[in-house]
Amino acid sequence: MEESKTKSGEEVKEKIKMKLDTKYEINWCPGCPNFMILDSAKKALANLIKKSYKHKEFAMVTGIGCHAKIFDYLNLSGVYGLHGRVLPTMLGIKIGNPNLTVIGFGGDGDTYSEGLSHFISAGRYNVDMTLFVHDNQSFSLTTGQTTPTTQTGYKPKSEPLGNFNKPLNPIKLALDSGVSFVARCNAMDIKHTAMIMEKAIKHKGFAFVEIMQYCAIFNKDMNDLGKLMYKVKDNTDMNKALKMADKWNYNSSKKGRIALGVLYKENRPTLSDNWPRMKKIKR
Repeated sequence: MEESKTKSGEEVKEKIKMKLDTKYEINWCPGCPNFMILDSAKKALANLIKKSYKHKEFAMVTGIGCHAKIFDYLNLSGVYGLHGRVLPTMLGIKIGNPNLTVIGFGGDGDTYSEGLSHFISAGRYNVDMTLFVHDNQSFSLTTGQTTPTTQTGYKPKSEPLGNFNKPLNPIKLALDSGVSFVARCNAMDIKHTAMIMEKAIKHKGFAFVEIMQYCAIFNKDMNDLGKLMYKVKDNTDMNKALKMADKWNYNSSKKGRIALGVLYKENRPTLSDNWPRMKKIKR
């Protein structure tokens, strides 16, 4: 009997997942981890819709870059946004209709360069929305230029002398900016990534998930990060979170330790909770 129920539940999730498909041909590079991120997203969304969320009440925003093609492959309403403007577009949707479940997909390029001030502000405001950042440490769509998380010394064609800059640590920045849910996962681990995505969407407040992925074409020096990765239990201790963030500085694929999982979460009032008019609209 239990086996029958489990099978039935999986069949329901599979049907929902199929409704999240679109008719568009997927044109990421063969072997790109974005395929796995897409599958993880569908698994997480199908599970949420099966439980209580409504398909029509999800809204999606993407930026510009390889990650942003997910807009064409995921059957959700939304806005294919501008470079670096994923978060303000998400915020506009959330203010316009606080009842929507707003999710966004960004890249390390548009999120941490043009979008950096929006990222900090979203943490401070604690808007009830979720941002997934695909981080391959390069502007891969535009032939591999450096992003704020690119390691020092990387030599793309646009910088023949190499990258002089120290990479940004987005996990530390998120913690310092007051983001109330901070997580990181490995694109290659579909099951774990889907679980983290689901937890992030369910969190009441601004949730940020950094998804580490390799690029098959550019910045291949950072393609072997898996050996540095380890999983942690959900954490609510800020000091512990900061220590985990310090274990890897985005500068090497050979040393450091990369924590995966919910690195920090806290419950505090959201933007909607603090504004009477938004509370009035919210069911």
